[in-house]
Amino acid sequence: MDLTKIISIAGRQGLFQIKSQAVGRIIVESVLDGKCTPAFAHDRMSSLEEISIFSVDEDKPLKEVFMSIHEKMGDQVNFDFKKASNDELRAKFLEVMPDYDQEAVYPSDMRKVFAWYQMLVNKNLLDFTPETKEEAAEEKAETPAE
Repeated sequence: MDLTKIISIAGRQGLFQIKSQAVGRIIVESVLDGKCTPAFAHDRMSSLEEISIFSVDEDKPLKEVFMSIHEKMGDQVNFDFKKASNDELRAKFLEVMPDYDQEAVYPSDMRKVFAWYQMLVNKNLLDFTPETKEEAAEEKAETPAE
């Protein structure tokens, strides 16, 4: 599952796919409605690959949280996360990520994770086929050393 080309832009609704890059801007396509717009260097953008959720031990990459949601709920989130109370959200999030940091992860974060998951699954942008050892090695080789 490669989330590097899917981004969140602060102040804009939904998620975006990177379509092309130019000097000082990128062209993104909304996952919600398919409209293409520019995003500029001053926009606060985050690749979903870089986002992680606070846990008791070490932060868990969003990719792993999505995998856990898929294992527990399948292709459809099994409750209405938009209308769920904060207690319901916490209980459902505890099912998919039992070790999340209950003081650092807010209900709004949980709602966003479930919404992103459902949006990406509906658009067939998440691939849950297990990686082979060669694919995992290639992915590590492509990642620049820090």
